[in-house]
Amino acid sequence: MKLTVTGVSKEYADGLTVAKLIELEQVETPEYVTVSVNDEFIRSDTFAETVLKDGDSVEFLYFMGGGAI
Repeated sequence: MKLTVTGVSKEYADGLTVAKLIELEQVETPEYVTVSVNDEFIRSDTFAETVLKDGDSVEFLYFMGGGAI
């Protein structure tokens, strides 16, 4: 199946979960990543059971805190 991962079209086997995609893409600090699929945020406690579908668009997001000036 084809997925768009962080703006790049890639081929993956059917049945791929968000958790497995994070592993395959070697996402840095996966415990802090937020994932959106087709512009919808996926809860981290459902990564292992969320199966991606052909044509999905996946983004890995990291929220950064700021400090005072």
